[in-house]
Amino acid sequence: MVLKSFGRFVYEEDKKGAPLLPDFERSADSCANNSEVTPATLFDLASVTKPVATTTVAMILYERGLLELDAPIIGTLPEFLLDSSGNTDPRRHEVTFRMLLAHSSGLPAYEKLFLRVHSREQLLTAALTTPLAADPGTRAEYSDIGFIILGVALERLAEESLNAFCRREVFGPLAMSNTTFSPPPDLRPKIPPTADEREPSALPGSSTKSGDSQAKPHSTLRNRIIQGEVQDENAFILSGVAGHAGLFSTADNVARFANAMLEGEAPIVRPETIALFTRRDSTPGSSRALGWDTPSSPSQSGKHFGPNSFGHLGYTGTSLWIDPDRQSSITLLTNRTWPDCSNHAIKQIRPRFHDAIVESLERER
Repeated sequence: MVLKSFGRFVYEEDKKGAPLLPDFERSADSCANNSEVTPATLFDLASVTKPVATTTVAMILYERGLLELDAPIIGTLPEFLLDSSGNTDPRRHEVTFRMLLAHSSGLPAYEKLFLRVHSREQLLTAALTTPLAADPGTRAEYSDIGFIILGVALERLAEESLNAFCRREVFGPLAMSNTTFSPPPDLRPKIPPTADEREPSALPGSSTKSGDSQAKPHSTLRNRIIQGEVQDENAFILSGVAGHAGLFSTADNVARFANAMLEGEAPIVRPETIALFTRRDSTPGSSRALGWDTPSSPSQSGKHFGPNSFGHLGYTGTSLWIDPDRQSSITLLTNRTWPDCSNHAIKQIRPRFHDAIVESLERER
């Protein structure tokens, strides 16, 4: 295992040359100091939560005979039967666990549920009653809503929260001691911030008015700097524990998980189960497997990961890609969403980063 870290928690200066946060190093009510990133730094994994936590729970329950992939989801969640208008859509009977894992359930990609609810129970109800956007099984559309619902269904099958199940069955056996949902307050200053949700008028040195066309759009849900709490707003309303996002971890811990998926140290599921869940789904035009993604063309994994490879991306700038043929994995953890999610350079950096590492390894062989 090779670990390398670069940079600091936030940018030293903004584009105008002024300090982004003049009080960053000394304000107790802002963030922790602008620390250097180290291999031990915890990052918000965002959607990498889907394979590392939720999908792994699904694999374990599948092996124990508690999860049938082609079982209708309403058998576990009967409240899924009605949509938000109180109508019974017969198509909802067709939605299976396999479809939720493969993002082919017909549910929409994303909904800002947090804008109209104020509690975990309300958000779960809103997710469970979200109308279908397509016929189940006819197309793949990456869906956070689907994974929120999947997480609830798995908790019901396991009779335990995702958090508790993962701690005992995944993170404990793999010695992932720095992997957790909802980091405790004492860890938060050691985690890079992912968003500045303060109102523009509250920003240091800000003279931006509400009608200023130059103001960058950004979430102000919490009206504070988001550090050590989940960046995803829906997951935040879900108390930081959700099927689609919420997990925090280090590069070392994610690499330990990847090694288990490569049948290395302390495997927690059988090789044939990993093969089943990482095989590309048959939905037309889809690159998705069950809870995982596979390389497409072009791919964020770069140009060298083989046809048996699998991985996943996270909105905050995280990713994990695993190549069983090379018996290797690459983990990339960043907080690219700081301060306002407007920087999308990660889309160019990721494939070049992966290519550079694979090419370097090839030269060493």
